Amino acid sequence: MTSKSHTTNRPFSQDTLGRAITARLSETTQDLPHDITQRLKAARMLALEKRKVVKLSVATGVAAAGGNAAVMHLGDAPRGKWRQLGAWLPLLALVAGLLTIGFVQDDYRAREIADVDAEILTDDLPPAAFTDPGFAQFLRVNRGE
Repeated sequence: MTSKSHTTNRPFSQDTLGRAITARLSETTQDLPHDITQRLKAARMLALEKRKVVKLSVATGVAAAGGNAAVMHLGDAPRGKWRQLGAWLPLLALVAGLLTIGFVQDDYRAREIADVDAEILTDDLPPAAFTDPGFAQFLRVNRGE
């Protein structure tokens, strides 16, 4: 009762179990009549034709939003001009953002210089105050900015 091959409590992998069943069935096929073996052969060929072919694909990216994630496959990617647009869109957004930041900063500097010029022209300050590096800061503090 202690046969080594079948009494171990090790679980069989699917491949090992499949090989064991195949070996056992192959042992008994020699005793089958010729017409049955031909029908089995035809059924096997039909089953092989109808089997599902597993299509392996490589993931090209992961899209994550919130707590959810999805794997993108090469077949899921947009085609043609949409793919190119999708590739260039982040770069275009970055360039547009940098240009916008540059324009906003230039506008802010121009307004600051205009404020200093307006204070110079409308106030009775000594000329030495205009050359002081902290004059613009003084104007901002006095205005409450």
